[in-house]
Amino acid sequence: MSRLQVVSGKGGTGKTTVAAALALALATEGRRTLLVEVEGRQGIAQVFETEALPYEERKIAVAPGGGEVYALAIDAELALLDYLQMFYKLGGAGRALKKLGAIDFATTIAPGVRDVLLTGKACEAVRRREKQGGFTYDYVVMDAPPTGRITRFLNVNDEVAGLARIGPIHNQAQAVMRFLKSPDTAVHLVTLLEEMPVQETADGIEELRAAELPVGNVIVNMVRPHVLDEDAVRAAAGDRREGIAAALAAAGVTGGTTLVEPLLEQAAEHAQRVGLEREQRAVLGGLDVPTHELPFLGEGADIAGLYRLAKELRKLGVGA
Repeated sequence: MSRLQVVSGKGGTGKTTVAAALALALATEGRRTLLVEVEGRQGIAQVFETEALPYEERKIAVAPGGGEVYALAIDAELALLDYLQMFYKLGGAGRALKKLGAIDFATTIAPGVRDVLLTGKACEAVRRREKQGGFTYDYVVMDAPPTGRITRFLNVNDEVAGLARIGPIHNQAQAVMRFLKSPDTAVHLVTLLEEMPVQETADGIEELRAAELPVGNVIVNMVRPHVLDEDAVRAAAGDRREGIAAALAAAGVTGGTTLVEPLLEQAAEHAQRVGLEREQRAVLGGLDVPTHELPFLGEGADIAGLYRLAKELRKLGVGA
């Protein structure tokens, strides 16, 4: 099982919620998971209904069976200070550079440096070991940038390695890139059963494969149940209007006759959605990637909803 689980998806598909639920699912039965954020949106804090995350690993949830979920919002500037201390032993000099604005300059202007720091920090957490020899975290889940930027974000280490052909920066970038392209990493893409998210998912998978980055699963989020199909709508819209009105009257619904047409319109819209979703499932089925579906939560993705999604992900075996 891959120890670094990267979660991406088109904006609006609920990728942060899915990443949080996956972290809970992987932490089940006494395991420990680190959930990292790299976009500076504090999305993890919002999902778990907690205060903004600092640049430190903090426990934010307990999974079924006693497992623990920690969270970290990675700050590129502070990660660069860690990097300077690790490889150059700058200590106070690094903090002085920050005061002078050099750190902000490096992470904003230098090509690819910010993304190298973000991915490198996540990989460091995956490889970190306790004094007893075991890994600090069983899994690290990254709430990554959207699908349209995920390949460039993960592959930027190659660009930096090309710019710095020797020295610690080169070695760091190469080490991170080897890990990201290994079986220890899996990149999951979250989508909806809608044309644009599905097309972006297909494009993302093609780009990841071209960059030799490991594609994990496609996770279809917010799937609504099918109440009626086209055959049922056609049957109701045919010669059964009077029967529908009679059924409404028998159920004690007043003005049932006037409700027949609005009900049929809603049923037709539902059937159209079912047909469009069937088409998108066919597109996803042709991508040669394991695809799993998560239900739409009518009550919203609150804490209880997160645990429900985590249970679904465990049943589906996502992350395995």
